[in-house]
Parts: sequence; structure tokens; C-alpha cells
Amino acid sequence: MAAIPLKAPSLPGTRECSPFLNRFVTHQPVNFIRKFHPSLDEASFSRRGRTTVVRVLETEKSTKIEKPEPPVKLIALVGKGEVSPLKSTSWEEVMLHTARRLKWVDEGYEMLVFDDEIVSSNDQRAMNLTQELNQTDILVVVAVNNSESVNWIQTNSKNVKNMICFESSPNLMNRLGGTDVGSVNKDKEVTEVVKTVGDAWERRNSDDIRFCLLVIINAYIRPVPVLQNLRSKGFSTLSCMVKNCGPQILNCLLDPNCRKALQCLNQCSPVDQVCSYRCIASYEGPYFEAFSLCVLQKHNCLELDAKIPEKPYVPPMTSFRGKELCHDTAEDLFVGWLGELEWSWRVVAGQNPAYDQFPCQYQLFYRGKGKSSFWYEPVFQVRTLEEKLVWRRRRYSVKRGKIPATFRFSVLDNGVVSNEFWTIVDVSDDLSWGLFHYHGAARVAGQSYTGAVLVTPDGSYPAEKDKERLQSALEKCGIKEWELFAVDNCSCENPPLGIPQGSRLHSRISIIEEPDSEEKFN
Repeated sequence: MAAIPLKAPSLPGTRECSPFLNRFVTHQPVNFIRKFHPSLDEASFSRRGRTTVVRVLETEKSTKIEKPEPPVKLIALVGKGEVSPLKSTSWEEVMLHTARRLKWVDEGYEMLVFDDEIVSSNDQRAMNLTQELNQTDILVVVAVNNSESVNWIQTNSKNVKNMICFESSPNLMNRLGGTDVGSVNKDKEVTEVVKTVGDAWERRNSDDIRFCLLVIINAYIRPVPVLQNLRSKGFSTLSCMVKNCGPQILNCLLDPNCRKALQCLNQCSPVDQVCSYRCIASYEGPYFEAFSLCVLQKHNCLELDAKIPEKPYVPPMTSFRGKELCHDTAEDLFVGWLGELEWSWRVVAGQNPAYDQFPCQYQLFYRGKGKSSFWYEPVFQVRTLEEKLVWRRRRYSVKRGKIPATFRFSVLDNGVVSNEFWTIVDVSDDLSWGLFHYHGAARVAGQSYTGAVLVTPDGSYPAEKDKERLQSALEKCGIKEWELFAVDNCSCENPPLGIPQGSRLHSRISIIEEPDSEEKFN
């Protein structure tokens, strides 16, 4: 049989391009040929057909030049010498660090930081700032109250479409999407953005400062993938829920606690993890778990697909007590003080405002009965929205990463699976403190996150002699010490500790440093 002649593909955008591709994508030549030539090898034809199509598509693709998105340009103008509430760190340092953290989300986010002394310089620096303002997408004004600076901003920011002011003169007007935002605004989208940004700023932490800027970028510049968590996709969401989860929805609505959880979540911005997780931790229960398991985890009715963040890259520790770190020893470092104490570690401070700020955090790491099984159970208190103190506990499955001191965690938390990548950044030789970093995502809930926890055996801060080493470990995570939340470890009576009978603890190290020994801990 003669070979089927193929016409060379036309360039993208020409009239012949689409019909040519459609001939091979939409029709089924295999069935046609088989009908008239039963002896033809269908498999070989199918392979040739697919190869041809792939080559055609590759040719098409190679002729297209994708234009990279233009950078999002931000300028932060801060009051000279003004101090933030983040452990009295200067606002200039806070915003410079925020500029670096924006790059973790998208390398195309460029924020320049200036103090307002520059506006009175009357030299080239002020002219350069004026030129930058003419090209910026967002102007962020923080703690600027000097009248000369305020007048300068009013005069030189008229062409800036988005200007947001925090803790600054009331004479400075916020502007979003080119429209001044007054005290009364009937635009629903603007109102929601202003509320979300205002609520986040009031929480006074580095994650939420960055979050404020991402919300504005997402609403007025271009979509931010990590914020693409819409509460509903309209009819498709409703149809999915009713079709698949009717009993779970009804049970939740009839249960007072579950109903409160839904009402609470409905009041949160759909991209606000801090607000959302506090609602969940306050009102969790079997009906809410069943609702989430069906609507989100099993059927993904919100059609979300969050990914584990890749940045920042955090290098794991490579040696312990002068010896190269192996997987067994790394697991032992997690097991920590368990056996000597009733827990592995207690959390002193954490970096993530949604997950690390809970009081009385105990960590339980242990080996299971199976040869390679390893488990992590955090036990912590939650001060609910009704001002009650309650204990909560989770159970993570832990698998070794490719490199010692890296691990993959997985947990079913209130009906939704979260997957996390943990790194042991550093642990002191005497096990007096450790620093663990994590990247994670609850895929079907649309939540991606990062964080770190500083741990010690008794919940007290590491000694002054360890300060330099601790700061070095934090630097590896891209974290400043002033970003950490101190965990309230004052009222921690009767924590629900304990591990399953038959669990195993250390395999290679002992709690007391014994450099020349690898005896098992007893």
C-alpha cells in the first residue's frame, strides 16, 4: 500500500493550520483502513500515526514564541526610622525581607524599598524614585506621617493605579484599580479586597504582610496561582455537591457545630488560610469531617489543585555529632526525647501564622510496628472562637525523602488530605534544640503553605550560646528571627499524649551524647 502523503504543516495562525491538525486529531483513520484492509497491522499504523501527529504538533509548537509576562512592579515607601510591631524591627527591614519573599511566589514580582527621607533629598535619587513611580503597578506606603513626605506622595503618585497605605497619614487616600477608595464604597469586589487586606495586616506577621500584596496583585494586576481558591464555581459546584454529597450536607446543616463551621468559613476570605483554619480547628467534628471528605477530598467540587511550594529551597543538615547523617539517625532526631520524656519535642516558636501559633504544642515521633513505618502526631491546644481551650491531635504518615533529613508527610485533617515536605535543618548535638522546616499543600482545599518550627525538650527558648547557630539555621530557611511566633506554653495541663503499644523509638543514637557509641537508647 502506498504511503499516505502528508502535506507540510502551515504556520500557526494561517487558515490551513487548524483543518490540517483536525484531520488527525478528530478522525480515526485506523478504523477506516482496517475496514478495507483487514490484513494491515493496526498497531504499526497507529504508532506511525501518533508519531506523525506528535511531530506535527512539535513543529507547530516550535514556531510559537511565548512572550514572558511582564514583571509586576511594586514600590514600598516607609517612614524613616519607623519601627514595626514585629519585635521592634524597622519597617524598612520588614519590607526588604517581604520583597525577597515575594520572589518565592513569582520571580516576576519586583519590589523596591525606599525610606521617605529620599523625597526631601532634591537630588538624582528623588528623580529616580519619581521615574520608578511612573512605571510601578502598586505603591505601598507604610508608616509615613511626615507632612512633606505626604505632600510629595500626593503630588507624584497621581498616575499610580494602585496605592495602599498602612499606619500612615489620613491625608493619604488608598487607590485600587485607578479609583480612590473612600470610607463608603459600594463596589463589592473593592470592599472584599479592602476587608481581606485590612484583616490580614492587623494580624501583624510577615506572612500576612506578603499576603496583603498578593491579594492586590491578584485582584488588579494578574492572577496569582496560589490564591486561585474561589469559594464556588457556581452551578457546577452546587451540582457536584447535591449529586454526590446530599446526606453529608444535610447532616452538617442539622448539626449545630458543623453549621457553625460552615458559617464561620463563609465569613472568611476564600484565600485567607489563617481565618479558615481557625474556624476548622474551633468547630471540627465528625459531621464536618464527613462533609469535607465528600465535597472536597472525594469529589473535589471546588475544582482546586494546590501544589506544594518549591521555594524556598532549604538544605537539610548533613552531619550529627561529627558523623555523616543517615536516614536512621535522621529519624532518631525526630524521635528526640520520647522515651526519656513523654514527648519527642515541644514547640517554642513557629513561623506560619495559620498553623504554628497554637498554644502547648507537643510533637510525638515514633516508629511503628512495620519495618519502615514512621509516624508523627502533633498534640496542641486551640483557643476556639468561643474562647474555649480544647486539645487537638493529628496523625501523619511519614516517609523518607531521597536525601537523609528530608521526609514526606501525609495527613487526613478534617476530611482533607494534606501532603508536606519536611526538612531537618539543624539539631544541636546535645538535642537541646532543633529547627524543622516544611512545605505543604491541601490540594483540594486550594491551600499551599510553608513554615518552620523551633523545638526544645521543655518548650523554653534555646540558650544564648546557641544564638549564632540558630540564626544560621533560620537563614537557611529564609526566615528572620523576628518572624517567629512565641508559642504559649504556660497552661498545658493534661495533654492527651501516649503512643500505640508496640511502637519503636531510637535505633542509632542516645539522648546523652556518646560520640564513640552507636548503642541503642534505653
